[in-house]
Amino acid sequence: MELVAFLGSDAETYGQITGLISRGEWEKIVLVKTKDSKDFPKPENGEVIQVDSSKKLIELREEISKKVKEKLSGLEVALSIASGNGKEHMALISSLLMLPVGIRFVVFTKNGVEFIN
Repeated sequence: MELVAFLGSDAETYGQITGLISRGEWEKIVLVKTKDSKDFPKPENGEVIQVDSSKKLIELREEISKKVKEKLSGLEVALSIASGNGKEHMALISSLLMLPVGIRFVVFTKNGVEFIN
């Protein structure tokens, strides 16, 4: 399964993303980050896509959709929205559903990688 994770400007949440990347078994990793995101190392088997989250919601969704579409190949993705804000999350979720791909929310806990739906 492919992992899609959002990286907002809230760097204190990056540990969650790091745990998912290092402890999960992912075919591919796609990190969607804002231009204000702190430096985050590109995963070995991943892509980093930068978006402009100052855009209006619909424009942001279109930008994400255009950039993410060419990076994903599966019918379902594991999705982390531990980082970012509501507008960014709505744009990302909407863009994935428009592709269309199924979404399984994923979180890194003391028990490891867990799907929460």
